[in-house]
Amino acid sequence: MNLKYNYWYFKSALPSHFCDKLIEFGNSKQEQLAITGGINRKKEKQVISEKDLEEKELKDLKQRRDSNIVWLDERWLYRYLHHFLYTANINSGWNFQWDQSESVQFTKYKLNQFYDWHLDSWKEPYGEDQPSFLKGKIRKLSMTCCLTGPESYEGGEFEFRFTDDDGKTVDKICKEIIPKGSIVVFPSFIHHRVKPVTKGTRYSLVMWSCGEPFK
Repeated sequence: MNLKYNYWYFKSALPSHFCDKLIEFGNSKQEQLAITGGINRKKEKQVISEKDLEEKELKDLKQRRDSNIVWLDERWLYRYLHHFLYTANINSGWNFQWDQSESVQFTKYKLNQFYDWHLDSWKEPYGEDQPSFLKGKIRKLSMTCCLTGPESYEGGEFEFRFTDDDGKTVDKICKEIIPKGSIVVFPSFIHHRVKPVTKGTRYSLVMWSCGEPFK
């Protein structure tokens, strides 16, 4: 899909005190090991740790992703974030149909933690193992909110991978969301990663919004 805008951002959109409160709220919940799509999806909304995975499963995971997460389902959080999602979807010209958002992921990237290149979307729509409101839907829009600024950590750059008009691969660090409280929205089929954190802790919120498969 050839897009005029590969992502849409809101610089320092969330007030600093709001970010601090979200970090405090997220840290008050029980965290779990972040997994990937290669691991049984039924496990994802359970609280799991390294001991819950087989040795090979854990080794493969750590090569692709290493972070800790908390799932948040508070309605006030959706109401707050959906404003930015609606605006980005319209202003970018994507105008994707969507009607549901998954649980919001509060993510911690501590020293040396990362998430290698990946897509948020899946090859097939959600199936019977998912909640009824997600069945038959696909991820269309992804959102990342940076809750910490560059004074709190080093490394941990959020990076996109695009294909230019000549078919060449271009990697681009999304510098627009480095300031605390900044938000980026992008189609869920775009490759991206979080590079290893080399100092401090990087906190973020991630949300995926789903709709009917593209036609």
